[in-house]
Amino acid sequence: MNKVVANADEAIKDVSDGAVILVGGFGLCGNPENLIRALVRKGTKNLTTISNNAGVDGLGIGLLLAAGQLRKHIGTYVGENKLLEEMILSKKIELELVPQGTFSERIRAGGAGIPAFFTPTGVGTVVAEGKETRNFDGREYVMERAIKADFAFVKAWKGDKWGNLVYRKTARNFNPMMATAAKITIAEVEQLVEPGELDPDMVHTPSVYVKRIFKGELFEKRIEKRTVRRAS
Repeated sequence: MNKVVANADEAIKDVSDGAVILVGGFGLCGNPENLIRALVRKGTKNLTTISNNAGVDGLGIGLLLAAGQLRKHIGTYVGENKLLEEMILSKKIELELVPQGTFSERIRAGGAGIPAFFTPTGVGTVVAEGKETRNFDGREYVMERAIKADFAFVKAWKGDKWGNLVYRKTARNFNPMMATAAKITIAEVEQLVEPGELDPDMVHTPSVYVKRIFKGELFEKRIEKRTVRRAS
């Protein structure tokens, strides 16, 4: 089945106000840059984004923040983003912080059809407030609910027209698990190839999870900070 769409704008044509979106990437590495920019152009409002962090000022999900399109963000880290800090303090956006390991497992559970699980992470802290706790073998655990979304925006290195995806190095990060946990997964790729051109043993996300795929127009591949040593 050919799942190719022309571009990012066509891929997100049915993303409506209030949508919940999983956004791949760790920092800016592996961000679905083209899909984020298309969402800014579309102007969709009251969105909930679920991503490790919220980009940085003027990049990644930071573009959606600056455009006033987010209602809530669920993530693990909010550093490097002064605008997000200001919006949280002024109560212009809702923030749900999740321990990173718990965040990963909540998404994995969502993709696996597991509604909830118990973890010792966060017991006795604000993370556990209002949540069920149980004792297993003498240790306290807190119940965490699975994460699922309306859409997942993922970025891969290569993909074929059926939707099989291959990620490259650390850009893999949260993308594979997010691809499993949404009603509609949209993939942008650097290289779009014909079915059969990918080594089956190298496929990280099987096509069954991907509904739409397109070749991205521009990949800036920015990083948060560049640190170099002084010449000796």
